[in-house]
Amino acid sequence: MFGFNRQTALLDGESVCWMLDVFDWALVNFDSRKLQAETKLIYPNNDYFPGKESSVEGMAALIFAQVKSYAGIAALPCDLQNETGVSHTVPSESGSAELPMVPDSKKWIFTYHTHTLNNPEVLIASFVHQIAYHIVSSAHNPPPGGNENWPHVAEILATIMGFGVIMANTANTQKIRSCGSCSGPAVERESFLSQYDMSYALAIFCTLKNIPVKEATLHLKKTLRTFYKKAHKEISSKNFSSNDRLTSLQAAWLSNHPHVSKDNQ
Repeated sequence: MFGFNRQTALLDGESVCWMLDVFDWALVNFDSRKLQAETKLIYPNNDYFPGKESSVEGMAALIFAQVKSYAGIAALPCDLQNETGVSHTVPSESGSAELPMVPDSKKWIFTYHTHTLNNPEVLIASFVHQIAYHIVSSAHNPPPGGNENWPHVAEILATIMGFGVIMANTANTQKIRSCGSCSGPAVERESFLSQYDMSYALAIFCTLKNIPVKEATLHLKKTLRTFYKKAHKEISSKNFSSNDRLTSLQAAWLSNHPHVSKDNQ
């Protein structure tokens, strides 16, 4: 009666609606069947990213090739460049959705920083975000919220592509020094949405894909697991504030998943 048991929403309603809009926008603008039927959770472990190379360039190229494969662009001509000390090409406030390409070619340019190899998950997330940014820039329709939201939309698309655990783990990554007594380069990535935003987007993805909570939290960093569980519970609740929109999105998502049961959670 007095609302003592009423729970406060984890994110504001506007942010949640925007995320759902991005999921819907992605299905309309890209290969919906591929997004629905072929994407799976990609984990930051040796099962998904096996192998080792003796050089920095070789290791970066190996990880990049694996990310490209999971993103479905393995055959796309790309140019990988070491841009140590220079921010990668995804702009933070630009209204333009263009990224650099190799002159007189159709190759996409991707960059990395040598020190990110000290934290491969950060390197993976950086590659994923750049790939997602290239993909969203090819859309015929502007993203939800307008063109200034391209980098933010790219992070949600990365989640839809199956990299949500990695994106959440590396959002707002704190600076990691090489040792306690010296200042090594920071191992971090440029992020546009918070770790909680990314965890919530991951919960939406897993709800739509009917992925059990424990499969997402297995490789999610410990500080996000409680929030993720609450987000998944909130989204799955009949009292979810955007339940009608979620139901509509589920119907579209399940249209190419006739074998998936909503009760199989």
